[in-house]
Formats: sequence, C-alpha cells, structure tokens
Amino acid sequence: MDKLLIVSSSDQGRKFLTELCAAQSLGRPSVAENGAQARRMLIDDCYDLIVINAPLRDEFGQELALGLTQSTDAGIILLVKGEMADAVSAKVEDYGVLVLAKPLSKQLFFQSVKMVAASRRRLLGLQTENIKLQHKIEEIRMVDRAKCALIQYLGFTEPQAHRYIEKQAMDLRQTRREVAESILKTYES
Repeated sequence: MDKLLIVSSSDQGRKFLTELCAAQSLGRPSVAENGAQARRMLIDDCYDLIVINAPLRDEFGQELALGLTQSTDAGIILLVKGEMADAVSAKVEDYGVLVLAKPLSKQLFFQSVKMVAASRRRLLGLQTENIKLQHKIEEIRMVDRAKCALIQYLGFTEPQAHRYIEKQAMDLRQTRREVAESILKTYES
C-alpha cells in the first residue's frame, strides 16, 4: 500500500492509527479530520487504502465509506464501536467496505490491511482484464463494420471481406484494427 488516508475526528484515533501504519511499514499516511476534508483530499489525490474511524465530526462515516466505494477503487476499512459493528457491517459490506469493531487490536488491523490489499489487487487485475476485453470487442466491431463496407461497396462476400482484411493486415504489417480504420475512412467518409 503506497498511499493511505486516515479519516478520524479524534486526535487520539489519528495518533493511534498513524502509529499502527508506521509499525506495519505502510508509509506515512495522509490525515483528514472529517468527511468533508476527506472528500476534498480525494479530489486531488488517489489512495490505495482509506481507514475511517467513526464517528466523524460532520457525519457518522458510513455515508463517506459508501460514497467512496462509488468514486474510488481504494480499499476501505471502517472502524466502529463494537456494539454497532454488526448493524453497520450489514449496511456496507455488500459495497466492499470492511468493518472492524473497536477497540482494535494491532494484529486484527494488520490482517485486515493485508486482506484489503489482496482484494484490491485482485479487483485491479479484473479491471485490467475488463479493459482488454472491451478493447477487443471494439476491435471486432470495427472489423465487422469494415467487412460490411467491403460487402456493400465492392460486392465482396463475408469470407472474401474477412480474407481481404486479414491479408492486408499481414501484407502491410498492420493490425486488423488499423486496416479496418483505413477501409472505413475510405468508404464511410
């Protein structure tokens, strides 16, 4: 975890969490004293992990955690009083927020940080795979549009259009996408 954000309204909570992060060699975290300040900080910067020590001065912290799941891919840990942990967890766990009960042990915090980091790495891997697949789908659509242009304007059959695009890509040492773009530029402009 390279970048951490601690959101805590209490001085004692900020100090405790900062020391925990230092003990785990997580680096020096950024600190916000309330939800509004945390939101402003997140406009300018991205974080790998956000630890929210509820309650905050301007809100409980659950709202902040839920909002951050929509606007960031950071791992989020929400610290709440022990008697409230189950109720809060039921509301936020479906959104990927990890709820820990206070008082907090160092061991539980470290294990939770590792679990959030592992989950975040997996999520980022899935996002990367999703982006690759979207690009592939976009390429297939473009090649199909180019085939349709060849069929419409040059009277090719679908297999002939497919072969033409493949052959042009090999002969010109271009990708199928580049050949398709060239065909579309020629016939659809």
